[in-house]
Amino acid sequence: MGWDSYYRRRDAIDAVLAAAATDSEAGLPFSELPEVAEAFESREDVALALQYKWSQLLNGRINLALADTDYHDGDPVEAVSKAWRATAADNPVLRRLLDTYAEEAGPEFQIMRHEERSSLALSAGLASPSEPDEEIGRIGDAFLRLIRSAPQPTAVRRRNPVEQLLRKLVSTS
Repeated sequence: MGWDSYYRRRDAIDAVLAAAATDSEAGLPFSELPEVAEAFESREDVALALQYKWSQLLNGRINLALADTDYHDGDPVEAVSKAWRATAADNPVLRRLLDTYAEEAGPEFQIMRHEERSSLALSAGLASPSEPDEEIGRIGDAFLRLIRSAPQPTAVRRRNPVEQLLRKLVSTS
């Protein structure tokens, strides 16, 4: 794919998201938008491009959350859950389109969804790469259902240990 094709596809994806944002009842637009039909061969191709965009956003946020978890000795399950929820909250139209399209999606789209769920399970430490792929996928499916159905945890601010020490020193002075 050359740069011209890349920019045409990027602009088409932006047009799909903009159209879907204005009409929450509409499904995944394809032939309704000429720039989309010119850039992609089918609705499935548009859905694959949207899933790829989602995966990039989600994986970036998961990587940052896990790095922060390592630094602060946190829980990887909670970090991955928060990363998924934050990505979904920041991209509600994209998430809605992917969820809506999933019921009619073809096998390539389903493979990408399976890979996402497997990645969630592995990133959270709920599965090991040595386990069978089918089992990792089942764990990922269950984990994602929990992420989506669990109430949002309330934010608790952790104090920096240096800040805690300084507060103790100041209070004893």
